[in-house]
Order: sequence, then structure tokens, then C-alpha cells
Amino acid sequence: MSKGNADLFDLSGKVAVITGGSRGLGLEMSRAFARAGASVVIASRKQEACEAAAAQVAEETGRPCIGVAYHAGNWDDGDRLAEAAYEAFGRVDVLVNNAGMSPLYESLTAVSEALYDKVLEVNLRGPFRLSSLIGERMAAGEGGSIINVSSIAAVQPTPTELPYGMAKAGLNAMTLGLARAYAPKVRVNCIMPGPFLTDISKAWDMAAFEARARDHIPLQRGGEPEEVVGAALYFASAASSYTTGSILKIDGGSAYPAA
Repeated sequence: MSKGNADLFDLSGKVAVITGGSRGLGLEMSRAFARAGASVVIASRKQEACEAAAAQVAEETGRPCIGVAYHAGNWDDGDRLAEAAYEAFGRVDVLVNNAGMSPLYESLTAVSEALYDKVLEVNLRGPFRLSSLIGERMAAGEGGSIINVSSIAAVQPTPTELPYGMAKAGLNAMTLGLARAYAPKVRVNCIMPGPFLTDISKAWDMAAFEARARDHIPLQRGGEPEEVVGAALYFASAASSYTTGSILKIDGGSAYPAA
């Protein structure tokens, strides 16, 4: 039986786990999923920040929401987060791998082994472990949706974010592999954002960014955090029931697709 348009995006009775969910794009997705009816697990490095975000989302939406400390660079934290989610709600229907980091460095030769390893661990190894743990349980149960959050650096890396771009390119590849590994019950897709005006952008030289945006971004601006919501709800819900292994670019038109 076909569903109405509103019902396609309904997440009532679903449980969503969102890493990096206490701020920025992750917090916007947490709000959106809760507004659509989901119970939400907000995971981030600091327990206090997770609990504060969870309380905020629960108050705004009336949906159950908990915070769980999680460091994507720590292998065992994936096991702990998965167990916490299943213990609290008994199921996970949506996983969003949103946690990430891109530290600055002076030059490529200045990139230390520790920095390189940390960037790969947080941006690629952590999502692999968490997706494996939860994806396997989804596939053995009623299915679900895994959403990876990549970056246009995966297809157009700059010298100032090369390890980060390499890790995000791996995340794109992981999306395709997991879509096959856990089919047909689990759909795995990826959001590939360009520059978004989250709290991270407060450290930018905005005058310089706006000048570059006018020349290099067809929409001539950065994205607002709430502009990720449509894509996230699409991938999380029945609206994307025949979509898996897809990578959706949300960047104002700034990046060209990978060849």
C-alpha cells in the first residue's frame, strides 16, 4: 500500500543513533529525527555536552532522547555505544556516522604520525566499527538505515586537509561496500556536505570565505545547518526505500562529482 507524502518521512517508533550529535549538523539531524517521531541517542566525546543536547531535544520535541559519551577514535567505544543504545531502546533503526575532525597543520611534512592516525581513526575507523556492530544487528532483525556523513574533500581534497579528504574518500567507499554487505534489509547511504556555517565556521575569516563563495560556489554562500535536514530525513525514512549505496552532494554546487 502506498504511503502519503508525510508518512514517507515519518520515523515514529524508530530509534536513531547520531554520532557527533551534540552540535552542528549532528544536532540539527537529532532535532529533525525527533520531530519526525524517533527516539534519539546523541553521541559525542563529552558526556555533559551529550546530556545537555539530549535534554534540549527532548524538551523541544517531547521524544525520548539520551546522551552517550563516544570517541570515534576509540575502537571499544563503538561497542559501548551500540550496547548502550540497545539497552536503552531495544533496537536501532537509523545510524548516522557524523563525528569527524580535520586538524590544521603547517605543511604535509609537518603532519605527524600521531595526527595522521588520529584523523583516520576518527573519520574512518570509528564509523567502520560502529556500522559493523549495528549494521549486523539491523540485518539480523527488521533492517534499518545507515547514513555516513562525508565531505566534498573526499572528491576535491586540498593540501590543507589531505588526510581528512583521504579518510572521507574511504568513507564513501565504505558506504558502497556496506550497502552490499548488509543488503537487502539495511540501506547504506552517504551525505557529502560542502562548507556549512556551523559553530566551526566561527573560526573562519568570513570576509575571505564570502569572497571565495561568490567566485567558486554557484549558490554563492555556505550552507545553513538546517539545510542538511531534508537529505537526512530522506535517507533515514521510507522515502528512500529503493535507495542504497548513494552519495548525495550538498554543497551549493561547489564540487564536481568524482570521475
